[in-house]
Amino acid sequence: MEKIRIVLADDHEIVRNGIKQLFESEGYIEVVAEASNGREAIEQIKIHKPDVLVMDISMPEMTGIEAADEIKKENIDTKILILSMFDKDEYVLKAVELGAYGYLLKDTGKEGFIKALKTIVAGEKYFSSEISNIIVNQYLNSMNGSSSRNKSDLTKRESDILTLVVQGMNNKKIAEECGISVRTIETHRLNIMKKLKVNNAAELVRVAIENKLVQL
Repeated sequence: MEKIRIVLADDHEIVRNGIKQLFESEGYIEVVAEASNGREAIEQIKIHKPDVLVMDISMPEMTGIEAADEIKKENIDTKILILSMFDKDEYVLKAVELGAYGYLLKDTGKEGFIKALKTIVAGEKYFSSEISNIIVNQYLNSMNGSSSRNKSDLTKRESDILTLVVQGMNNKKIAEECGISVRTIETHRLNIMKKLKVNNAAELVRVAIENKLVQL
């Protein structure tokens, strides 16, 4: 099996030593460099170009999240596996947002650790069950938010006005079409935007089309 090359970043030397021994007992996993903070981790992956950066979150000088952000900005190819004792939603979701290929808790067993590495090197994502639950819950929450838009309580008049807005009519034209005043149209549009939770006309049109709130 081709060697998996690792840079290991954790501010506790004893933790790094333990993980290194676990890896190197497999024979095909090589720790090519170590780092004690995010800044050192970035330096080491630039030098060694490893397959995976195994990185803690809580580190001095530069955290794992800050390092992941920098790595994403610089388009560095090395895949990131977060290894942390923290399973806080904000850490997990931020790591995913920044392109981490995996997230494991530090109490993960050897089998899970090795499986994560193999999966990530193959180009796929790997998250422990606890972390997957956080990601799934976030996805479901976002879907619920979308559903609330789909089922928005627009009145018949508001739906008609929204359709005309999407068709590109301005307030004056819509007022003529509906036989009501421009001021009334403006009030309706404000109410529609409030219900759909948008801030401007462009967002209003996009949300209406994406959520199929109008018949075109």
